[in-house]
Amino acid sequence: MNRFQKLAALTLATALGLVTIGVIVRATDSGLGCPDWPLCHGQLIPSLDDAKAWIEWIHRTVAVIIGFEILGLAVLAFLDHRDRRSILWPSVAAVGLVGFQAWLGRETVRLGNSGESVTAHLASALVLVGLLVFLTVRAGYPARIGGRGASQRFTLLAAFTTAATFALLLFGSHVTATASALVFPDWPLMNGTLIPAITDATSAHVLHRWAAAVVGVIVAALAVVAWRTQRDHPTLVRLAVGSAVLFAIQVAIGGAQVLTRLAEWTQTLHLALGAVIWAMLAGLTVTSYYTARVSAPAAASGSGEVAGTGSDGPGGPRTTGDTVRAYIALTKPRIIELLLVTTVPAMVLATRDLPGATAGVDWPDWVGLVFWTMIGGTLAAGSANAINCYLDRDIDLLMTRTRRRPLPAHQVDPERAVLFGLGLGLLSFVVMVYFVNLTAAFLTLLAIGFYVVIYTILLKRSTPQNIVIGGAAGALPPVIGWAAVTGNVSLPAVLLFLLVFYWTPPHFWALSLRIRKDYAAAGVPMLPVVKGIPETTRQIALYTVLMVAISLVLWAVARMGAIYLGAAVVLGAIFLWQAYGLWRRGSSEEASTAGAIRLYKYSISYLSLLFLAVAIDALVLIPV
Repeated sequence: MNRFQKLAALTLATALGLVTIGVIVRATDSGLGCPDWPLCHGQLIPSLDDAKAWIEWIHRTVAVIIGFEILGLAVLAFLDHRDRRSILWPSVAAVGLVGFQAWLGRETVRLGNSGESVTAHLASALVLVGLLVFLTVRAGYPARIGGRGASQRFTLLAAFTTAATFALLLFGSHVTATASALVFPDWPLMNGTLIPAITDATSAHVLHRWAAAVVGVIVAALAVVAWRTQRDHPTLVRLAVGSAVLFAIQVAIGGAQVLTRLAEWTQTLHLALGAVIWAMLAGLTVTSYYTARVSAPAAASGSGEVAGTGSDGPGGPRTTGDTVRAYIALTKPRIIELLLVTTVPAMVLATRDLPGATAGVDWPDWVGLVFWTMIGGTLAAGSANAINCYLDRDIDLLMTRTRRRPLPAHQVDPERAVLFGLGLGLLSFVVMVYFVNLTAAFLTLLAIGFYVVIYTILLKRSTPQNIVIGGAAGALPPVIGWAAVTGNVSLPAVLLFLLVFYWTPPHFWALSLRIRKDYAAAGVPMLPVVKGIPETTRQIALYTVLMVAISLVLWAVARMGAIYLGAAVVLGAIFLWQAYGLWRRGSSEEASTAGAIRLYKYSISYLSLLFLAVAIDALVLIPV
């Protein structure tokens, strides 16, 4: 290890220690042990008989030590690595971040340890830990890394797991901020059930436990994938498996928090382990990225590289405008439009069901909430689509419909495309956390991960049920919209999810009937390729029946009025008629293709008009 890497590792260890001390401060209620800042009761050193003041003073002192360590890192980066921007600029950013962290600490004291300030303080500390992990790992790799290296599929899975863990840690902080850690006396059940009633008092706790279960599955899956695919890189396997083991221990300690009525040692160990897991997963992501960069290019396979000239090559954009358009094309704007069509009506419906909604809605605030939810959703969908373009660039080159996309057309360098997608995903999460709420942010992150990991990486090339299961990602926007307004997920939101979920197979299979030869050429096992036209048209008809049935159940459960009921019946009847006609003509290839095109176009109108009816009905309720 060179001297920069040694100091980075020392600073990282100090930062993890500071997070642990911060938990002790919270667990012992010592946050206001020093009610002023930067002094403590007007003194540099507190009185010896004031334990809480000493705990807070130690926390502040360690923070000062980290400040000097990070200044040292910046100096060493300038002296030893001024020609390495990947080290120099993150080191400078760390100086700014530690200054911001100090300001947040002062604000936390000034605001009396308010929940929001404590959560923001923890979030910035974890970001600092992640940045120090990056610097520690990056300093161990060569300054110049040539070529594109191997596939970054595992890196993407690791990055999503890391982001999900970060979100979970914020959920935990939110539980503490809302004083809802002990709303249930039992564990792992909640008042004897896994699905308790969600109220304002219980929602933070319930969602934290559910999020922990989801993230636990993701961490375990990452460990399994690492064990199966990364045997040639023992460090990656050790980090992934170690994170999974620590996560299981952390879950048990989380249960001990409830059973011991928030004993101080359980609170401290729970978050300290969480910070260590976050650091390990961040290290896994960065290590995986640079390990793939220095590895030989992967052989032509499902994850093979597509040779390209990048944005500066003869096949790439030649102007700034062309480059901008190419990056916009990576986000697949038309798909984003369709996803967001379902978000705003769900928000309107959720607003109707808020307590006191009959007294009127604060429209300026509501419009602002809609605006930021749409911005966050657009960034999230663009992130998922850009990463999907990176992962599917080999098969996109083989399909007539997709070979003009930026990556197969050599308009964007693959590595820049995936970094662009990851950056959009990070920005979407920040927007949703800051301007909307944590629940909506977690669901947004889940949608990105489900589309990238479950659909694109695991299902698309392996099973004809890819679009059925993978369609859950596209069905989450109305749930996100609902959560943006209410902060939780209730039964009407679940039904909106199911409506889009069952709409997706008829919509997408109708398109795949038209371009089945493309999928066959690319080796993608879409249903028309694997099962043939007759079976595909039969499945379209069956899923259409389920979709229409869900639309009618929504009318009853969500207490919708005549406007929605009329739209659901009429639009559903047209959909059923077209699906039935397609099924009846399924043995004729020419007729089925023409019918599939009509059904595909109508399915877009169906979803748009039905959700428009949801919004209008919620605003102008006409009883049936």
